[in-house]
Amino acid sequence: MSDRISTLDELLRDPMVLLVMERDRVRPEQVRLLLERARRPAADAVPPAHVVAKSCMQQWLGR
Repeated sequence: MSDRISTLDELLRDPMVLLVMERDRVRPEQVRLLLERARRPAADAVPPAHVVAKSCMQQWLGR
């Protein structure tokens, strides 16, 4: 058996992780929700500077 954890499910079943989560009053559903929110792009996110610059240049140059 390997000590390597390769999935979130495995991590959230790990006895040591469960003990720490219990101590911190964190439930597995909360961890899943947090990670799902972090994975989704924010609707109000500002694009990277190079994307903004390219868009501006295209507008200014009429391309």
